[in-house]
Amino acid sequence: MRRIYVILLLSVLEEKNARYILPTIPDVIHPPVPDDVKIGADMEFMFEDPDPEVTPGLFQGDMAMTNEIYNYWRVGIRWEVFPEKLWVNGTVPYVISPIYEPADQVTILKAIHILNFMTCIRFVPWNGKTKDYLLIWPIKYPKGCWSFVGRFGGAQIVSLQPPDSTGPNCLGTEGRTIHELMHALGIFHEQSRWDRDKFVKVHLDNIIPQFVSNFDKQSLENTTYSFEYDYDSIMHYGKNFFSKGKGKPTITPKMPGVKRLGQRKALSKGDCLKLNDLYGCFDNPRLRRKYYTLCQFMGL
Repeated sequence: MRRIYVILLLSVLEEKNARYILPTIPDVIHPPVPDDVKIGADMEFMFEDPDPEVTPGLFQGDMAMTNEIYNYWRVGIRWEVFPEKLWVNGTVPYVISPIYEPADQVTILKAIHILNFMTCIRFVPWNGKTKDYLLIWPIKYPKGCWSFVGRFGGAQIVSLQPPDSTGPNCLGTEGRTIHELMHALGIFHEQSRWDRDKFVKVHLDNIIPQFVSNFDKQSLENTTYSFEYDYDSIMHYGKNFFSKGKGKPTITPKMPGVKRLGQRKALSKGDCLKLNDLYGCFDNPRLRRKYYTLCQFMGL
């Protein structure tokens, strides 16, 4: 483990010394939110135990999305309509903000290395020239963990709030970084699948009224990925997301024996399979065997 930490830290230092000019990043950003779900206020006061994925006040908490994409996604976003939302050749250039402490940069890099290892997607350090790239940055407002969905174009923000006196926020482990990077790759929340009502019950009476739309389910075309419903997905809401208060779960499993909903520790087997399927990693028979095996043995 110490050796891995040293290797990652060296990668951080190499990236810091890279010669490129970053765009000016303001402390306050106004990421797109569909008109139907705009709240227009600071979210944190609404929650007894604010989660950094729900406080940004974006679509479903942490997803920046335009009206155009939202209107298609409400009936299942269609990649043939928006092919530009996928990263070309599965290659994702990135920059990690030098504002982060070295330990936080290592946490982010661990998430990147996990995705690179378990899928054929390749996150690569930005060369200073490529037009589209991820800019992983601690935005102050809206604070928390959030990302655009799919490739948005230009310097695309993935905001990860670093640890502070209140807690670890987005960087206690690599799990929340993986979650937001999966949004950036085009993956949505698991509980929004069209078939979710067979597997979970949504308790509308326990949801803060302004956020009921966050629990809308979507259509068959985009939200199944040909894989079974995944309670263990790193993309699944926890049972108390957007709850009115303690003891009032907003979503609970219908299947007996399911003890948790979602987690922010690691890719599940289903998460891994979805990513590899979306980016064509299974098209080559040799690579299919490799990545399918990795998903089965390393997925949670």
